[in-house]
Amino acid sequence: MTANESAAEKRVVTQLNFGPKTAKRVTWEAWEFTVVGPHQVEVTNAAYGTEKSAHSYVVGVERRDGVVVPMECECPADVHREEDCKHKVALATVGEQTVLRAATAHESPAAASSSNDTARTTAADVLRTDGGSATADSNGGGTSPCLNGREWCPGPASDSLPCFSCYRGENR
Repeated sequence: MTANESAAEKRVVTQLNFGPKTAKRVTWEAWEFTVVGPHQVEVTNAAYGTEKSAHSYVVGVERRDGVVVPMECECPADVHREEDCKHKVALATVGEQTVLRAATAHESPAAASSSNDTARTTAADVLRTDGGSATADSNGGGTSPCLNGREWCPGPASDSLPCFSCYRGENR
């Protein structure tokens, strides 16, 4: 631990039960964290390289005494042993409060759609297509100079991007 860690981070680690072997493994291995749901973080041991997906487990977190703490992990070590697993310790020490707070602040898509927030704009709303129809001035007034008669194509002589046939000069 670093000397400038907050009191909350110290309290998280003190609420976990782990030995020196687990602490050493956590510091030696590479970790990736993904918030996958409300109060759920996927902890991946990236030290396994291309096989890291086989070493990825979901850790459940909850607020205890005002501090967010890793509570349970789906890995065999946490299920079958009394001590806390390396995934929970890694989440508490490497992921720290930033990842833990993100997991508790995560809102599920179902909850977001059921809320009264009707002013929310999604990327799909902003990036809607025009359905493929050509505008009147996109090809010089509505008549298509395309070699194949396509309405949306501005033709081979245009500065805009023509269809592939016009680009290659083919008439089919």
